[in-house]
Amino acid sequence: MDERDREKIYSNRVRAGKRTYFFDVKATRANDYYLTITESRRHPQGEGFTYEKHKIFLYKEDFDKFIEALQETVEHVKTELMPEVDFTQLAQRERSEQDDFASELKWE
Repeated sequence: MDERDREKIYSNRVRAGKRTYFFDVKATRANDYYLTITESRRHPQGEGFTYEKHKIFLYKEDFDKFIEALQETVEHVKTELMPEVDFTQLAQRERSEQDDFASELKWE
């Protein structure tokens, strides 16, 4: 097992259209843990695709501050900037589209 495999402890993937978000917990050599958040965007190129990636490193001492700021910011957008949008309906539609796509792949 190489060093990259050994340091990844947990991974969670969120698909969102042409974007995918990866939440990975990794370990340092001193057995400390941190989180990497990666946004991967797919772009067509020729007959295939290329992927553009952006990564954030989040250390344990910042977890609570980060989550609090993220929740406050999302809540501000939902209540102050876009109160007319039903975000639960958007999430349901996204899941339905992903399920439809997965069903099409099974039949081909």
